[in-house]
Amino acid sequence: MGFFKPTCPVGEIERLWVEEMLSWCATQFGPRTLRTPVILPTSDFFPDAYSGTEPEVRSLVERVSGYMGVRRDRVVVEVDTDGDVLPDHVAFVEGSSQGEAGHYRLERGRAVVSLSMSQMRSPVALVATVAHELAHERLLGEDRIAPDRHDGEQLTDLVTVYLGLGVFNANAAFQFSQSRHGWRSERLGYLSQPMFGYALACWSVMRGDPRPLWAKYLDTNPRVYMKQGLKYLRANPDRVVCPPGIGMPD
Repeated sequence: MGFFKPTCPVGEIERLWVEEMLSWCATQFGPRTLRTPVILPTSDFFPDAYSGTEPEVRSLVERVSGYMGVRRDRVVVEVDTDGDVLPDHVAFVEGSSQGEAGHYRLERGRAVVSLSMSQMRSPVALVATVAHELAHERLLGEDRIAPDRHDGEQLTDLVTVYLGLGVFNANAAFQFSQSRHGWRSERLGYLSQPMFGYALACWSVMRGDPRPLWAKYLDTNPRVYMKQGLKYLRANPDRVVCPPGIGMPD
């Protein structure tokens, strides 16, 4: 009966874009990352203590660089120590507007990643910010896309998924934090949580892992969207193009 047919968590245009761009990522970055562990917010992947100091931030950037296949000697890190309070809604703005979480630019053949210390209060959001900026390096620094590509920022978010950091960026896509002034929301990135959830579902299928145990590390919303996406893909196994030898079991 069609009443209970699984539905995709995103619209048709978004679905096609996610599927096509993940296939593009597979051709660009190869299937190797599909065989490596998913990077998770655990001591296995981030064993060092973190209290927000500048040396700890630089060490974290170096660690995430290694996970994403970015040569450490390609990256210069700038840490903003002013500690400005971030606005209620923050995106990975590529200009120099006040309050941005992170910024990427190419300077004299090297990638310069600027980070705001105000972002360091949340390690998960910091990792998501760093992953996004380093994804710029994999795309722009390696001349894989044009700087003026219309969906460049969305693709940059998607690359964090393909390169294994999607749990962080999906969780940071919309977060609540509490202070003495009450609750406030922060939005990081350009993909919505439904798009992150569906992208993670497709990526998981590409990995041959249609029931991933690591889904428990996702926040409630992206986890729900990912599970919905996996149900949809089980009913529509032709949606995702998997590299040879990898994919959803029969």
